[in-house]
Amino acid sequence: MKGVMRFGMKWKLSPKYVGPYKILKRIGKVAYELELPADLAALYLVFHIPLLKNCVGDPASVLPLESVAVKDNLSYEVVPVKILDRQVRRLRNKKVSSVKVWWRSPSVEGATWEAEAAMKAKYPHLFPSDSTPG
Repeated sequence: MKGVMRFGMKWKLSPKYVGPYKILKRIGKVAYELELPADLAALYLVFHIPLLKNCVGDPASVLPLESVAVKDNLSYEVVPVKILDRQVRRLRNKKVSSVKVWWRSPSVEGATWEAEAAMKAKYPHLFPSDSTPG
């Protein structure tokens, strides 16, 4: 699963399941055709059994598609909330600084290590301008 993009995100932060969706018909012994909304019209309607999850009716386990805000290119936005930690690693002759970022999206919350330079360029509001090293 490494390197797989779901809804425009790396596998670690992406939702594993969205739905529930109505089953239209069984195709063979191992596939089902689903009734998908217009937002997911780019997807093929037939899914193999291991890709499906039984919906037991618990509303807390259901991720409504409207809350994910899926864009036309089947992606959604995650927002970095704050910087949790910093570290500098030495790789042979150079030092690489990383920050642990707390991410929030409509479906998943979690922290990942990211390159500090890339995060400063993309999200400068997370880094106070008056910070001094030390």
